Amino acid sequence: MGNSKSKLEFENPWRDNTLGRKKKDALIKGIREIKPCKKDLKGLRILVAGPCGSGKSSFINSVNNAFKGRITSGALSDRIGDISFTIEYKPFEVESGNSSLRVVFNDIMGLEAGSGKGCPVEDVIKAIHGHIRPGHVFNPGKPLSSEDANYIEDPVISDQAFCLVYILPANRIQFAEDSVLQKMRDIRMQVRSLSLPQVIVLTNVDEACPLVKRDLQKIYTSRKIKEKMEWCSDRLGVPMCHIFPVKNYHEEIETNDDMDVLILQALTQIIHVANDNMKSRISQKLNI
Repeated sequence: MGNSKSKLEFENPWRDNTLGRKKKDALIKGIREIKPCKKDLKGLRILVAGPCGSGKSSFINSVNNAFKGRITSGALSDRIGDISFTIEYKPFEVESGNSSLRVVFNDIMGLEAGSGKGCPVEDVIKAIHGHIRPGHVFNPGKPLSSEDANYIEDPVISDQAFCLVYILPANRIQFAEDSVLQKMRDIRMQVRSLSLPQVIVLTNVDEACPLVKRDLQKIYTSRKIKEKMEWCSDRLGVPMCHIFPVKNYHEEIETNDDMDVLILQALTQIIHVANDNMKSRISQKLNI
């Protein structure tokens, strides 16, 4: 019995595993107090990318759910098939009370295996630099060019992304196509001059570990979840401190405090590293 448990679970949590309403309220308060380093900036832009069906749109909705206290569906998602349901470059604000956080998520077409499929890597790079206008419909076979109507020639700071968030499904990550992972790695290498922070949000944790499926509070004692995170870190080069396991809302009809805490912990780190990156890039520009 003891040996069986040790294979599934660590004796002590390897991260702070405090969940519940009190922790959720503290996280929401902390997030609301974070201000972009550029005071006149309407929103700190975060780019969300990942394979088809990984839960990109669901994560954006889950963030909104945590703040609104109810299930939302602003970012349309689809769980059928291996073709991206998201085709349009669209911004999503995070509503908090009667206003919005100064954070904007941009969802993009999913990455697919093979050349000429899914969101072109070139378009992800252009989105990070702020060259893509909201409303652009991605074309897997034809990356956006400077001659297209939706190309922004001289992007301002509010058009640019300051954190790239990869959404990956914990229950299927080790079956991911090598070509998809290579595309993600290529993106990482092409934007390293920006020192762009990259965060991995690992979804479907309940489907990846029976221990967590029974009790979400076991997430930071689960050996399997930690192994999945280490696998992502090894394959994509993202440090463990920037990898967050979460459970997106899917079948639930009411919000759950424990789920919200995991989502809000990821959001807190995303906002902090994006803000740090903006501050660094503004400083570098001023010193040129």
